[in-house]
Parts: sequence; structure tokens; C-alpha cells
Amino acid sequence: TNARIAPRRDEHVLDSFQGFLSALGIEPGRLQWDLPLPLEAQQYAADLIPDKRPTLLISPCSSHPLRSWSPERYAAIARHAAAVHGMRVILCGGRSAAEQAMGAAIEREAGAGLINQIGRDTLPQLLALLARATALLSPDSGPVHMATAVGIPVIGLYAATRLQRCGPYLSRQWCVDRYAQAARRFLGRDAADLPWQAKIERPGVMELIGVDDVRERLDALMRAPATTIP
Repeated sequence: TNARIAPRRDEHVLDSFQGFLSALGIEPGRLQWDLPLPLEAQQYAADLIPDKRPTLLISPCSSHPLRSWSPERYAAIARHAAAVHGMRVILCGGRSAAEQAMGAAIEREAGAGLINQIGRDTLPQLLALLARATALLSPDSGPVHMATAVGIPVIGLYAATRLQRCGPYLSRQWCVDRYAQAARRFLGRDAADLPWQAKIERPGVMELIGVDDVRERLDALMRAPATTIP
């Protein structure tokens, strides 16, 4: 290594990547991914979201189980989305036993009307599904960045990890951020005194995010003019 990018404090991971552009004398432009979607994946999504009815996707699990919310709380949001906003609700996720169990638990709690697609798609199919949806609800996970890439807003759930470092880049205003409260409760410290990348993956940390917190963000998102989203 014979060159380094200039260090900067307290920035989003994506901004740190763009530091390489600055070092090369390139001005970062408008973020635009334009990922090609196979026709088969587009058809998969169209079969699940065939019309203009608003659709909430819920990707309930993170790679670390202590970053995930509870099935009861996800189910409460699913019921609210359907009853108040007339939304179609679809669960999505991977094929692991933990994700399958989470999906089944949310189904039991939510009752009829929810579509459980956990473990039933490929990554291109998930990306196509996100592209047709109205919004995604998820903890800190890969799908929040996939949703950003196809231009849909994310209601992200952040308590174990720092929203401003790794949250959905274009949707941080729609997220619920309880990292500061987690730092005080579980570590007895101010968030500003922690290393920027510090995680607070402790049992109970995601319980700092209440159902009302997420309802409020979903309601605000559904009221917002389309031109302000994500």
C-alpha cells in the first residue's frame, strides 16, 4: 500500500467508500444503481404484487439474532398496515431455520391475510419484489441496502447498531433509532463516547423499539408526498 484516503470521523460506510473517489479526483455524483433484473425475477414479483395496492415487505431477521425484533411486534405492525393503510403485507427472508421459525411465529400472531415468502425466493427475485413494493420494514440487514438500491424507503430498526453509520443510506429519516438509549442502558455510556463502529448486541436491546415507534414512522411515510420518498 503506497497511498491512503484521508481519514474522516463519524461517517456512513458508503461515504467512506466514496472517499476513494475523492482521492482519485472524482466528484461523487448522484447515487444510481440500475441493477438489471432477470425477466423471471420480475415475473415472480409481479405475481405477488400484481397491482397498485400499497405493499409492505417485512424482512424480520438480521445476521445476528440480537439485532432482530420480536415476532409479536412485527405482527402488530402487519395488522396495523393492513387495517389502517390497506396494505398487502409480505414476509421475506432466507432459508435458515431461524428465519423460517420467525416467519411462522409472525404468521401465527398476525392472523389471516399475511403472505409468507421466507425461504421461497432467490436474491434476484427478492430485489425485484423490493422494486415493486411500497416500503420495507427490517432491522440492520442486507435487504435494507437492496431496497435502497431499487429506490424504495426503509423503516429500519436500529438499537444494537448505529443508524448513522450503517443504516439505509437514503431512508434514515424513516428509521427508528434507539442506539443512544441502548448505550446508556446496557453500557452506562453516552453513544458519543463509543467507537463509531461499536455494536450493542445485548439481550433485550431491540425491546427499546416499541410498536408505537414503528407505527408512527409507517404512518408518516404513508402520508408523505411521493416526491419526498425515499
